[in-house]
Amino acid sequence: MTIKKTVIELLAVDKTVPMSADQDTGLLSILHDISFTVQAGEAVAIIGASGSGKSTLLGLMAGLDLPTSGSVRLDGEDLALLDEDARAALRGRVLGFVFQSFQLLPALNALENVMLPLELSDKSNARALAEAMLKRVGLGARLAHYPKHLSGGEQQRVALARAFAMQPQLLLADEPTGNLDAATGAQIIELMFAMNAEAGTTLVLVTHDPQLAQRCDRTLRLANGQLVLGER
Repeated sequence: MTIKKTVIELLAVDKTVPMSADQDTGLLSILHDISFTVQAGEAVAIIGASGSGKSTLLGLMAGLDLPTSGSVRLDGEDLALLDEDARAALRGRVLGFVFQSFQLLPALNALENVMLPLELSDKSNARALAEAMLKRVGLGARLAHYPKHLSGGEQQRVALARAFAMQPQLLLADEPTGNLDAATGAQIIELMFAMNAEAGTTLVLVTHDPQLAQRCDRTLRLANGQLVLGER
């Protein structure tokens, strides 16, 4: 039996923040005792009501924030033991991101948006990789278009191209269809899962969309900052 690599592991993770700027007013618990692992090649959905801690959890998994207690290990590295620069370098090596709001740079065209992270990672063939990825998502004729001239679905396709061009081990997606109509969202779901399967990427996504969650291998539900039994 083949033992799959653990891509990310959370152990007894808590996250608390001050209830206000006044430190004497007490602490608010956002996440409590969160433990789970995600293995290479898995697709995992994280669901829950607004305010349940989903986006906070995704931020901790990416090392954009650190837990108050417990540990988050990404690609075997305990994020709390790394400084900010080391966490950023690990993100650049391991992670890809897809956001609800696309997060494209308005001053860059589609090709330049996809090329930028490749160039920052010193990829010598950044342009060729970016062009190939944009053609893969059906935007080969839109390379020179700026975000304001692209539809929401097209912008999310650029975001997918940008994420997969980096060949990440782990793709984190935060409500990837949240700003799209149902038909466009369904197309993006199909494209994202097809590209994920082609690349063999591990996928963790936060979503309110039951159709999207059902496409994943496993569903984790957050309620009041705590992990309840996975649906499957």
